Amino acid sequence: MTDQQPLDADEVLDIVDEQDRVVGQAPRGEAYARGLRHRCTFILVRDAEDRIFIHRRTDRKLVFPGHHDMFVGGVVGAGESYDDAALREAEEELGVRGLDRPEHRFSFLYEGDGGSWWSAVYEVRCTLPVAPQESEVAWHAFVTEEELERRLTEWAWTPDGVAAYRRLREWRAGGARR
Repeated sequence: MTDQQPLDADEVLDIVDEQDRVVGQAPRGEAYARGLRHRCTFILVRDAEDRIFIHRRTDRKLVFPGHHDMFVGGVVGAGESYDDAALREAEEELGVRGLDRPEHRFSFLYEGDGGSWWSAVYEVRCTLPVAPQESEVAWHAFVTEEELERRLTEWAWTPDGVAAYRRLREWRAGGARR
């Protein structure tokens, strides 16, 4: 791989229908290029002080390069469960081992900028020192929820992350959906 190539284009994903049933498989790059629906995890990480981990994605990401995100996570590999993918992705992106299993909150079908994917939203507390994966994370910080809210109008954020974050706030307020 050269420095100019995007990350993980060859990773095989399950392709799913509008009810999240597997209907085939494809490499990630092909799934993105053809707009094939697949599965993703979104994990909101809080530290011991209840601050939220935010980061800027590297410019080599296939989707939303250079955007900020309030979730770690990513695609669910072919044959992988959402729960296993959530733990794997959180540990990889945070650069930790021994993280508690993220708690599933809800799932929803994201359809918007970048494509369409089933999205499983999780939360986890991380009290371990983080060393984010440099190939995935260009910058990071833990911020209060109030600081995150202020930054939402100032920075470019991943649209799927913003959609998941809004739904998570609704879920907390009692408006949970599938």
